[in-house]
Amino acid sequence: MDLKKLNGLESLQPQQPVQKTPNLGSGPSFRDTLLREVTGNGLGSQMPNPAKSGLGGADGVKFSNHAIERMRTRGISFNPEDLKRLEGAIEKAAAKGSKDSLILMNESALIVSVKNNTVVTVMDKNALKENVFTNIDSTIVM
Repeated sequence: MDLKKLNGLESLQPQQPVQKTPNLGSGPSFRDTLLREVTGNGLGSQMPNPAKSGLGGADGVKFSNHAIERMRTRGISFNPEDLKRLEGAIEKAAAKGSKDSLILMNESALIVSVKNNTVVTVMDKNALKENVFTNIDSTIVM
């Protein structure tokens, strides 16, 4: 090994210490903000708080990042009453032993991992046409 080459590495090190990004505090995370956006009714003032409605929480239904993105791009939203109905549907599916369900609700289709209590993806009625759903063991029509 050539020591002269190793000594040349010192010139590549930064002369000033790299500053770390400051902690932005305990405000809502990007995911929570996006959840409020896609589960609201578009009015902004009546959007549910994800922590209180169970979105992303340990107790209520959760939405995967993929599902959140699909809701945002397809303009799909659910009000707090819809989320309660969805939780009830998932509980019924779990009671019957389901693992992965297709839930048809409000002209939307949701693929839900029942055992994880998580909405995996969401489709609107336009995306439902000529679509094949695989790896589900139950369907709930609401």
